[in-house]
Amino acid sequence: MSIVARLERLWRVLGKDDVRSISRRYFIANGFDGTLTSIGVVVGAYLSGIGDGLTAIAIGLGAAVGLGTSGVWSVWEIERAEAMAKQDRIEQAMLTELEDTRIQRENRAAQIVHATASASGPILAILLTLSPLALEGVVFTMLQAVAASIAVGVAILSTFGIYLSTLSRQRWYVAAVRMGLAGIVVTVLNIFLPG
Repeated sequence: MSIVARLERLWRVLGKDDVRSISRRYFIANGFDGTLTSIGVVVGAYLSGIGDGLTAIAIGLGAAVGLGTSGVWSVWEIERAEAMAKQDRIEQAMLTELEDTRIQRENRAAQIVHATASASGPILAILLTLSPLALEGVVFTMLQAVAASIAVGVAILSTFGIYLSTLSRQRWYVAAVRMGLAGIVVTVLNIFLPG
């Protein structure tokens, strides 16, 4: 199959509301997890005495690899099982097999879209949250870089809230505060809980 045909199929799949909705959920849910994880890593690294931003970034990148792999792997398997169950129901209703049909190919394309969204959410969130640490020693002290990372994380969470408010017709500022508050809670818990 040509690349053009594959891109056309992908475009057709992305045009489906249910595919966009599921992918959006995976991206935001896992981006939320990635942001909170990176805030926890940043605060934990600082409180553990790590004095340079690059070491904290290295730890955070380990979290990005873990969450990104988890996002791809888990969603691939979940969506594969769901697609197989759906295909089986259709086959039983139609009394025919759907191997190598448009339905099966589009289900596979949707699976790829969902897995990509699931992995990219936490990876992007972690990279953005960790980015101020790259400026430690150049622009920021370590404490300032940590504070900037927390602020970036809270901004990401708030942005998720604002976006979700456009879907649900909530007040954007309420949704932004509600989502951003999670980053502050994680920061405070890391400061006051032992370990």
